[in-house]
Amino acid sequence: MSHVTLVRHGQANTAARDEANYDKLSDLGRNQAKWLGEYFQGTGEVFARIYTGTMTRHIQTEEEIGAKCPIEVVRDARLNEMPYFDLAKLMEEQHGAKVPQDREEFIPHLPLMFDKWQKNELEGVSETCAEFEARTRDALHEIAAGEGRAMVVTSGGWIGMAMRLTMRLDLTAWAHACLAIENTSLHRIQPLSTGLVLTQFNALPHLDTPERAFARTHI
Repeated sequence: MSHVTLVRHGQANTAARDEANYDKLSDLGRNQAKWLGEYFQGTGEVFARIYTGTMTRHIQTEEEIGAKCPIEVVRDARLNEMPYFDLAKLMEEQHGAKVPQDREEFIPHLPLMFDKWQKNELEGVSETCAEFEARTRDALHEIAAGEGRAMVVTSGGWIGMAMRLTMRLDLTAWAHACLAIENTSLHRIQPLSTGLVLTQFNALPHLDTPERAFARTHI
């Protein structure tokens, strides 16, 4: 049977504090994606279909990977990230939760933010949690129903939501999944007659050497 390979984009502009400035790959992010492309080439991985979100970091990652595909790459806005920067700003303004500055600060912040978002306790959001969940579900199931192996280049929050839908994760487990997802990591989902099953999570075969240990990044 076919499977869907989800790829998180390469490291972006980690110094940014808004979406517009974050949305571009760093030099390291470009190298992470190139190494993933070399890994695919070395293993003979072939994709019948390739999808990305419409964000710059998604498109740049797909281009650096350079995987061969017999048809045109599909750019689908349903694969875009949740409005994280907007949500974090609203959390600070409305609930006094400081915007995280490093990964350690993300650990308590993310489940709290998800909880407020899911309960509709953040006013003025550009997208509700239910809307994000719906577009993720629609795109994931549509791609999984297609013919041939598919690669999807997207973001960590989108992949986390895909994990939640596939594994029926509660809110805390969903947040923990998002926190674990590294740049250019691989996640594979296989469609069965009874539903979708996760067969691989957060794999980094292209960075799994001592020489590239430095290149493993979460943010």
